[in-house]
Parts: sequence; C-alpha cells; structure tokens
Amino acid sequence: MEKKQLREIDMADTERVYTIPLGIVKCAPIYRRSNRAITEIRTYLARHMKVEKKNIKIDPGLSEVIWARGDMKPPRRVRVRAVKFEDGGVEAEFAGDR
Repeated sequence: MEKKQLREIDMADTERVYTIPLGIVKCAPIYRRSNRAITEIRTYLARHMKVEKKNIKIDPGLSEVIWARGDMKPPRRVRVRAVKFEDGGVEAEFAGDR
C-alpha cells in the first residue's frame, strides 16, 4: 500500500509546531481512547489554525504514533507540525518526541 505524499510547502503557507495534550481522552471509554485522541487533535488544530475540522488532514505517521500501543493507551501528549495552505486546508504530521 502506498503512503500518501504531503503537499509541497510554499513560503506563503503558515507552519506551526504544537504540543497537544491528550489527557482529556481519559474521559472516553477505554476501548475508544485512540479514536478520541484523533478527534481531539482535529478539534485542537481547528481551533488554533482557524479552520473547520473537515479541512484537516492527518498524516499516516501521526496516526501510527497515536495507535502504536493500541486503542486503549494513546500517548499523553503529542508534538504536531501543522501547515495551513492558502486554500484553507491544514495538514498535520508528527514532529518528534514531546
């Protein structure tokens, strides 16, 4: 299966690195915590990048980090590199440890 390629970054695009706390996922049922973590990442980026949730694309590498220990144990926080493009789309990828 092919991995999707991210778009090329233009100088006019906005790029930011966020450390997103995922402690809120403890409120979700234990069998849905990684799903809730992905939802929380989308919500956080929508609020801070000022876009709608449907315009946020999550890189498979970031998804693998969230799901690495299964559905019951997502990380407590994750470092994300988000790029906002001129057309209003946002792409998020894993930016390394904490």
